[in-house]
Amino acid sequence: MTKRTKHKGLKLLSVICFFLHFLASAEELQNSSFELKPFVSKYTAFRHGSDIGVASLSLTAGPQKSYQLEYKSEVSRFFFSDNRNEKTIYQLTDSNNLTPVTYEYKRTGTGPNKELTIEFDRLNKKATIGDNKKVNIVEHVDNQLFRIDISRQLAEGHTEFSYDFINYRGEMRSYKILAQMTEQLSLPFGTVNAIKVKVARESNKRVTYAWFAPTLNYSLVRLQQFKENKEQGDIQLASFTLSN
Repeated sequence: MTKRTKHKGLKLLSVICFFLHFLASAEELQNSSFELKPFVSKYTAFRHGSDIGVASLSLTAGPQKSYQLEYKSEVSRFFFSDNRNEKTIYQLTDSNNLTPVTYEYKRTGTGPNKELTIEFDRLNKKATIGDNKKVNIVEHVDNQLFRIDISRQLAEGHTEFSYDFINYRGEMRSYKILAQMTEQLSLPFGTVNAIKVKVARESNKRVTYAWFAPTLNYSLVRLQQFKENKEQGDIQLASFTLSN
């Protein structure tokens, strides 16, 4: 066998292996579906490749078709520290959608501490921000719902959708979600195939990318944010537990 023939054979084998891997990945994603189930996801937080802390996202079921979603993060770098906690109580509607009832935000660390509570009155299309600020809402949700609702949207095959929400500052904002591609990620958790989406804001200063893994109930496995093309943070899945 000549070197040229051997090279062609290796190249063909490489193409065949890649094609088989692609088919396996496609079949793996196609056979995955989303279910609203309690879970606990834990993440390692990075910045420019350096480990700077931890984060977690958990969904628990409550009475009368209620759910609680809680996000926690603890990061520190040099003399800077930032600890955040977001907690939302949702009600499951007859159409199996989650609608926020109350949202709580707390932030401690370097600089001033901050707290915010939002009460949602979907029936009267009102939200109370803080003690007495009332605003009109239509389909507005809290600052967290996208973290788990994107999972449902992707599982249903949607590639472009949006959210009107009230952020942790009490400001009314909009996100447009654009599904981009499927990528294989090497995370602290291990290697997973995930759908990459872009979170587009009204301002172009900040850009956020998120990855959701179909084989892990379409859960969030990575979130990376940039401001003016500079990385602000990158959380990557370290462990995942799904309840039955």
